[in-house]
Amino acid sequence: MTRLELGGRWILAEYSAPAEGGGPSKAGEISAGVPGSVLGEWIRAGLAPDPYYGENEKQITSLFERDFIYSRAFTASPELLAEDRVDLVCLGIDTLGEIFLNGKSAARVNNMHRAWRFPVKELLVPGENTLHIVLFSPIAYTARAYREGPVEYINTGNMAGSGYLRKAHSQFGWDWGPMLPDAGIWRDICLEGWSTARLADVYLIQEHPVPPGGGPVKLRARVRIETADLKQFWAEDRRLLVLLRIIPPGEDGPPPRDITAETAVADVTADTGLVLTVENPRLWWPNGLGEGYGQSLYHVEVDLREADSGGADDTADGVFLDKWKRRIGLRTLTISTENDRWGREFTLTVNGVRIFSMGADYIPEDSVFSRITPGRTRRLLEQCTAANFNSIRVWGGGYYPEDDFYDACDELGLVVWQDMMFACNIYVLSDDFAANVREEIRQNMVRLRHHPSLGLWCGNNEMEVAWTEWDNVRLHSPALKADYIKLFEGIIPEVWKETDPQTFYWPASPSSGGGFEDPNNPDRGDVHYWEVWHGLKPFSEYRRYLFRYCSEFGFESLPDIETIQTFAGPEDMNLFSPVMESHQRCPGGNGKILYYLSETYRYPRDFASLVYISQILQMESIQSGVDHWRRHRGRCMGAIYWQLNDCWPVASWASIDYYGRWKALHYGARRFFAPLRTTVFVDETGAAPPGSLAGPLRRTVRVFVHNDTMKAARGRLTVCLRNRDFAVLAEETVEVELPPLSAAEALVRDYRGLVNSVELERSCFVAVELRIPPVEGGFGVDVSGGTGMSAGADAVQISRETALFVPPKYFSFRSPGYVLELQDWGDRFGIMIRAETFCRFVRVKIPGEDPVFSDNYFDICSPEGVTIHVKKKELQKDYTVQTLKEALTGGVFSVGDSY
Repeated sequence: MTRLELGGRWILAEYSAPAEGGGPSKAGEISAGVPGSVLGEWIRAGLAPDPYYGENEKQITSLFERDFIYSRAFTASPELLAEDRVDLVCLGIDTLGEIFLNGKSAARVNNMHRAWRFPVKELLVPGENTLHIVLFSPIAYTARAYREGPVEYINTGNMAGSGYLRKAHSQFGWDWGPMLPDAGIWRDICLEGWSTARLADVYLIQEHPVPPGGGPVKLRARVRIETADLKQFWAEDRRLLVLLRIIPPGEDGPPPRDITAETAVADVTADTGLVLTVENPRLWWPNGLGEGYGQSLYHVEVDLREADSGGADDTADGVFLDKWKRRIGLRTLTISTENDRWGREFTLTVNGVRIFSMGADYIPEDSVFSRITPGRTRRLLEQCTAANFNSIRVWGGGYYPEDDFYDACDELGLVVWQDMMFACNIYVLSDDFAANVREEIRQNMVRLRHHPSLGLWCGNNEMEVAWTEWDNVRLHSPALKADYIKLFEGIIPEVWKETDPQTFYWPASPSSGGGFEDPNNPDRGDVHYWEVWHGLKPFSEYRRYLFRYCSEFGFESLPDIETIQTFAGPEDMNLFSPVMESHQRCPGGNGKILYYLSETYRYPRDFASLVYISQILQMESIQSGVDHWRRHRGRCMGAIYWQLNDCWPVASWASIDYYGRWKALHYGARRFFAPLRTTVFVDETGAAPPGSLAGPLRRTVRVFVHNDTMKAARGRLTVCLRNRDFAVLAEETVEVELPPLSAAEALVRDYRGLVNSVELERSCFVAVELRIPPVEGGFGVDVSGGTGMSAGADAVQISRETALFVPPKYFSFRSPGYVLELQDWGDRFGIMIRAETFCRFVRVKIPGEDPVFSDNYFDICSPEGVTIHVKKKELQKDYTVQTLKEALTGGVFSVGDSY
């Protein structure tokens, strides 16, 4: 096999179609990188301003009303031309294009979500060749299709007609993203020459004992071969050999022995099967689980060789033709939808263990896709496991990520909910569209199915529920509704059954199983819940619902002020300025933030305080849902919040902003997704005392303990009622048992006898601490939940939560004074923060730095204060204890400072 990479430097120019009697014209030629995009290269060349600054996006969108052309020359070597077949392989072209090789049309393309392979040997010449790829305007195409087609629906923030084109829908705008429908050769491109035969497909099937882990695992390989010339192959009576090899994970001691199986190919027109057995398998587990091995990965190789003319079966004497290499994990993984006493469960089940899914929804990391790098993606996913995620949902309005994304999820233990790339749209199922989509689905299933992190395939985002609940969708024709069924409950399941039946398929999100049968039913399937935020319901509304699996719920906040300063000037620092509103794509979003602020907190003293309070609201909202559903583990088995990340600097639902800065929500997630923790809430019962302005007096405190590890634990739970000056009004400690994979109510207390006046309800709080004694061998998880909380003399503090009896706007916070003590701990600095009064959601910042602290946005509930740490490698400058302490002066802030 001979391969010629065609990436590198190309010429990019605007393109005009040939006039009658003339040739095509090009204008504005620049050197451009491939893989890459038009917008990325125009920005680099200074032809377009930063699309994210101010309102620049508006002047850039029209760029994509034009056509463009990529051009380059290359040399076809004698070795390449000597191969039986030479294919042009395009792994990603965005989106509408025509390919010309040496001036002749070689192919047309119309789908960025799939690869393209075209035989081109007849078009090649010895020596220099020219390759041109013309990219046609996506805006012109979708606008024309919308005018001429039957679909009237336009999704919020989206451009008309995006459903007619197999292009990332979010590039046309969303309620969190800009309208920048870019174009380009966005993935690798090459010429691939091959002779005799090649490996067209390899599918690995795992057979586990019941229960998994109780014995050997059989690995079956289904190999499909493509010949360069089938008639010639048969005429010459050639013989092929296939070798399957699995390389176990490395370990201490001698190198592991490869496990191999080999067979001759009996019929190249049929699949060839090989089987081998893995004794004593190391199973792959999600983050936080497993017996010390975690994410064990095996290397698998399949070799295709041609037996030598002497007929020897020894592959060492054969002629190498092709190789297939992947990493896999040995595990069983599915979604259990068994009937139970509440309806029908929807539970991630790994190696027979039912797991509570915890994570967020992933969107494209940049609106300019060429800026998304493996390192950037890896860092983002590492931030997920740092916040105790075990799952991540790839949302269907973006694109199928690169292999690096899934490799990282394999290594980090993040189970991937994989949407197909259909979202909030109506699709007209023409024959060409159906064939194009069928191949798109097949290719991506083949590309991704070997990843152990792949948890399920999901047909689409919100289209089933749209057909049942959204008037602007459901009033379309019955024929279009029938097309929905044909695509998501016909074509895609057909491809799935042929291509990857080992992986669970779910027709839509949300769904109860398909067929438009109450897709947002709380008692079966998955749910998207938006009454908190879009419906302006209070955070306590979450406690009315026991969803089986909530795959979307969210709350917006502003990004950090440092992020806002990258797109707005001082004159724009007003929530309703044109620039701030252009970076808020949810209709009425800024007004919603202010509404919830008015219900919960006092009006902030300045814009920076408003930014801080918006993030606190976001964190409290999401934690309210997660805590409630984790308290009902068994019935509720998933909390995936919207959303993890941003594609540009914007006010949004993200917990990590465009520049990678953690919002309060991500620090909160590190705590509320911790495997071992406590939760607390105050029941809203009882009549209001005379003269109360805060509504009913909330008196009953309920405390739960949670263990989402596979090992039992024992702990000490302390519940303390204090006033704002830390005086203890009541305190008790109880021993608690935490069975594996459990949640249980540990304590209920009614404080009506102690909190019996308006003054007390506005100045008292409940602090709950769960401490786990150290045990030999540990827990196999980070029992601190990532908080960095230090150990006491005989216990490790792992979880601390606080509850108020009134909304924070009615609590009588005092303006705190902070005392800081710093220590040098070698590779990190320890930072102890104390105050003389109760401090809610203490935020620590170092000016000019963006480190991730071991904890942030925490409460100070006692005179002892809180100790956190920051790693020195997270800091840009070299600090001493004294210089860091000076830098932190004025960098500590809490709710009491915000008004």
